[in-house]
Amino acid sequence: MRASGRRLMSNLLWVGLPYLAIAVFVVGHVWRYRRDRFDWTDEWMQLLKPRKARWGIVLFHAGTLAVIAGHVLGILVPPRLTAYVGIGEAQYRVLAVLLGGLFGVCVLVGLGGLLWRRTMVAQIVANTTWVDRVTLGLIAIVVVLGMVATLGVNLFGGGYDYRSTVAVWFRSILLLSPRPELVASAPLIYQVHAVAAWLLVMIWPFSRLVHAWYFPFYFRRRVLELRRSLPLRRA
Repeated sequence: MRASGRRLMSNLLWVGLPYLAIAVFVVGHVWRYRRDRFDWTDEWMQLLKPRKARWGIVLFHAGTLAVIAGHVLGILVPPRLTAYVGIGEAQYRVLAVLLGGLFGVCVLVGLGGLLWRRTMVAQIVANTTWVDRVTLGLIAIVVVLGMVATLGVNLFGGGYDYRSTVAVWFRSILLLSPRPELVASAPLIYQVHAVAAWLLVMIWPFSRLVHAWYFPFYFRRRVLELRRSLPLRRA
């Protein structure tokens, strides 16, 4: 009975939760776009209006983009491909510790700035919802656990090769051939990190994280506006 219970819990956490999160992520974005697509731009502009602690926004977004890029490299790219371009396992671990620690700190410092805005700037406090608080809390949990796993386990601990376990499990989810046993045997900190990350994916379309999709369009529009404002050079 205990074995069957553990197997059921393993399937719920490492198969059911990921697919539920992906389904909610996709359907939620479709629903959100159909419901208030024109409000995305308004909410994004509200983030940029108060100049206080704007550095937090810059640090948070820059650090988040770098962390996502690192996860793409570490989880979606198999070790044999990184080895093919000259990045061995030892070099990869050094890069993961140095760059992961650096950009993780950027995200945390930026997150601190966002929390300050959410609690101290009256205009933003008035528009803060429980979804905002839950989202920021999940982001903090994901980042802190990720840094502890990267620095604590791999730098000060005995190390753990997540690329042959957790990363393979993640790719198996995307390939519709889940292998929950790979993450079920991982250290607890990696498991909690993964659960928190899937919960963040699930809440994404209902939070202000949808601004991430508007940012490229906002940036492109600003570039075009700047070009139009420049004086034309005479031939």
